[in-house]
Order: sequence, then C-alpha cells, then structure tokens
Amino acid sequence: MNQVSKRAKWFLTAVALVITLLHLIPYYILLTTAFKRAGDFSSKWMFPKYFSLENFTAAWEQANLSNAFMNTFVITFFAAAMLILFGSLAAYALARRQTRLNKYVYMLFVAVMVIPPLTALVPLYQLVVDVGLMNTRLVAVLNNVAAFLPLTIFLYAGFIRSTVPKELEEAAKMDGASTIGIFFRIVFPLLKPITATVLILSCVYIWNDYQFAIFFLQDSDMHTLTVALASFFGQNTSQLGLVGAAALIASLPMIFLFLFLQRFFIEGLAAGSVKG
Repeated sequence: MNQVSKRAKWFLTAVALVITLLHLIPYYILLTTAFKRAGDFSSKWMFPKYFSLENFTAAWEQANLSNAFMNTFVITFFAAAMLILFGSLAAYALARRQTRLNKYVYMLFVAVMVIPPLTALVPLYQLVVDVGLMNTRLVAVLNNVAAFLPLTIFLYAGFIRSTVPKELEEAAKMDGASTIGIFFRIVFPLLKPITATVLILSCVYIWNDYQFAIFFLQDSDMHTLTVALASFFGQNTSQLGLVGAAALIASLPMIFLFLFLQRFFIEGLAAGSVKG
C-alpha cells in the first residue's frame, strides 16, 4: 500500500507540474516578446540574445499608459473599497438576522450571480446617457460595484456564518456595544481572510474589465488599461513587442496584489463557500 501511495503521489506531482508549465507558457512568450529589440525577428520561443527596454518606453508613450494606468487604479481602488464596505455590512445583516425577508433578499443576490452582466447593457447604456455619466470614472466604479456585489455578499455571508462565533457578539452586547460598533470592532477584524479573497477576485475583475469600459469610457482621456491596450494592438498589429511590453506592465499590479494576499486567498475562499 505504501508503494502504491508513493506512486500515486509522484503521478499527481507530475500532473501538477505539467499543468503549471502549460499555464506558464503564455507568460514565457510574453517575456520573450517584450524584451526583444524592434529588429529582432527570431522565434517567440527563443529568449532574446540582448535584453532591451525600448519596447516598454515606446509602449508607455504611444499607448498613453500613464493616463490609462491612473484611470484603472482610481476605478479599481474605489470600487473595491465600496465592495468591501457595503458587501460586508449587507452580508452581516443577512447572516445574523434570519428573517423571511432576509432569506428572500439573500436568495435574490445568489440568483443575480447567474445572470450575464451583458444582458443589461442596452438599458444600462440608455440610463447612463440619460443621467449624464458617460465618460466618467464614477459610472465605471458604480457599474463594477453592481456587477460584483452579489458574489461579495455571498462570500462574506458564508464566512460569517461558518467562522465568526456569535458568542463574541453577545458578550459585546452585554457590555453595551451597539450593532455597528460590534461589526467594526469585533466582526470585521475577523474577516481578513475573506476580505483578502474579495480583494483579489474583485480587483482582478475590475482591473481587467473591458466589456463595459469600451462602451462607457469612449473618451481617450478616460480609457482604462484594457481599452488602451486594445486600441494600441489594433493600430500596431505588426509590433508585437510593444503590445507584449504594455501587457506586461498592465499585469504587474495584480500579480503583486495576489502575491501579497495569497496566504489568505484559499482559506477565505474555502470558508466563504461552505455555507450559503
């Protein structure tokens, strides 16, 4: 049995390594493309003989990445902050107050998650035009909050039900603490794992959003990174080195965010989906 167990372990390890390598291939090609000189037409599978940063400087200037980077950062930051604040507060009320109305509201949030966001594009576009929010960061923030809020509430509610003990809240109530005080002083500090999970999922979703940004942020000064990269790629289809450099620059913030919060990610995601 020990021999069979060892073979199975080695087999699973080999499969995991193969899957990992398959996922790393696009990043390898991205690196080889981004660091090659403009006149280097060697195979994308070959590492460049001479590393060059000219693609990065050219991509930064030609695609106006500084402006797109700032727009994307502002939209992602405020949308993620609103998701954490409103999502955690709503989930706490739904998880702790098991009334019939709250159960229906929670089921409604869960049901909304299966509806494709693009199905609301036409009426949403008309609404944005009517209220005068076209080409503003505010419409991008509100749209991303609305799109990701149901999943945020679902994760927070499951985590609170399965992980946060009610005894702490009851003891605080006996000491005269208010409900809002109990949440921010006792409950919210215990939500670090699921907050990290929400941050990673929501920030990656918002940072890479293209489907709504292309419709509501049509002004070049309001372009996000994905829209800037798309227009840049369309105008320079033969200059893949510039596209690779720009894509690498755009992906770095989310890579660093995941590396910083990865120790909480699996724990929060698993605990938040145990109970619904």
